[in-house]
Amino acid sequence: MADPIHQFEIKNLVPLGEIGGVPIAFTNSAAFMVATVATVFLFLVLTTQGRTLIPGRWQSLAELSYEFVALTVRQSAGNDGMRFFPLIFSLFMFVLVANLFGMLPYAFTVTSHIIVTFGLAAIVILTVIVYGFWKNGLKFLKLFVPHGIPGVLLPLVIAIEVISFLSRPISLSVRLFANMLAGHITLKVFAGFVAGLGSMGALGAAGAVLPFALVVALTGFEIFVAFIQAYVFTLLTCLYLNDAIHPGH
Repeated sequence: MADPIHQFEIKNLVPLGEIGGVPIAFTNSAAFMVATVATVFLFLVLTTQGRTLIPGRWQSLAELSYEFVALTVRQSAGNDGMRFFPLIFSLFMFVLVANLFGMLPYAFTVTSHIIVTFGLAAIVILTVIVYGFWKNGLKFLKLFVPHGIPGVLLPLVIAIEVISFLSRPISLSVRLFANMLAGHITLKVFAGFVAGLGSMGALGAAGAVLPFALVVALTGFEIFVAFIQAYVFTLLTCLYLNDAIHPGH
């Protein structure tokens, strides 16, 4: 059976030299991130450059994506949250397209690497911190002081709130990374069963029917998960940014 972890191996495509003795290269991960950004850019440009009053199916898809993210922002962070719409929409489209790219045969799933998902989560948390202090000053620290807490419990509650806040980039990145990693490993394992049983003659081919059906079902489920994880990442981003906009609320 093929190694289910092999699909996540980062390979150097174009060596770029060394920095401090550490080899630098353009990797398959970087290539698919570039492809993801290029796909999102071309999709939005090509579907909106000839806008019509009655949109076609591709223009409708682009407008639906815009409205879906805008509605999520307004419901989670209010109208003030729309100032962050370019960032949130970019994150949603990047995560979604990267997830879907990973469903293509022989493709590389960049969101299955925690360094990528943690980088995205770090952008979110740093934006929350910088904007929170810039807009609210020290009042941003009210985020860590819930209303109605007795003075005796206040130090403990503040400590818990600080730890909870610092764990946000970890939970945000691990949730996306773990779901994509586990799903692709499961698909690879069942696909290995199909290939292995199929090479054992007629009896093996008959036994491969059930694993094959599971592979088809899991593929559909993984496509669904690709959308859900992009939405969850976007929703949590909106909720965290709402804390910077309205601390202590």
